[in-house]
Amino acid sequence: MIFSKLDLAAIAFFLVAWVGYVLLVEGNRLGRRSLNGIMHEFRRRWMERMLARDVRIIDTQIMASLQNGSAFFASTSLLAVGGSLTLLRAADDVLRVFGDLPFGIETQRGLWEMKVIGLAVIFVYAFFKFAWSYRLFNYAAILLGATPPVEAADDPAALMHAHSVAGMTTAAGRHFNRGQRAFFFALGYLGWFWSPTVFILSTFAVLVVMALRQFRSDGMRAALSASDAGAT
Repeated sequence: MIFSKLDLAAIAFFLVAWVGYVLLVEGNRLGRRSLNGIMHEFRRRWMERMLARDVRIIDTQIMASLQNGSAFFASTSLLAVGGSLTLLRAADDVLRVFGDLPFGIETQRGLWEMKVIGLAVIFVYAFFKFAWSYRLFNYAAILLGATPPVEAADDPAALMHAHSVAGMTTAAGRHFNRGQRAFFFALGYLGWFWSPTVFILSTFAVLVVMALRQFRSDGMRAALSASDAGAT
């Protein structure tokens, strides 16, 4: 077998950590109290207040900046995929270099190739998420341009349209978050190139850092403060 029992255990822990984190921040009541969940609520407030603005240049500028962020990370994902495939092509040279390093990584060629393929798959997944996020932001920009004028702001149909724009923007943000999450877990995945034990530890470290950023970070406290101020 290419994979040892410890390798299989590390892979299982990695997948469980990734899926479990997604369920934590997206799929339950606790997720709505995360930083991502609070920002989803701010998107709805943004679009409701956009209805009352006669000039909506600031809204289009914000949407453009969000699109640019998705485009940047989509391009970065392609570069990461290319780098991973380069590691696959030059496996013999890379293994020779790693074998000469002080920590002396020793692995079979087949196992190394499987690890590199897994890394490439993660970056391909990230690319699809960022690319789809970019497309959704395009749709949101179109919906933003189709928003009724300020004179119709009190019309229930206008409010429904604003919520539709917020929903499209939220969907785009959700896919953007998933792409970034793939990048973060790719950092944990790199520990596997050293050993399965390091793989488990690095995945756990990434999981803890991301959870703290969602529930205990300075950004979370700032978002809560802004949310409380908006509710008063």
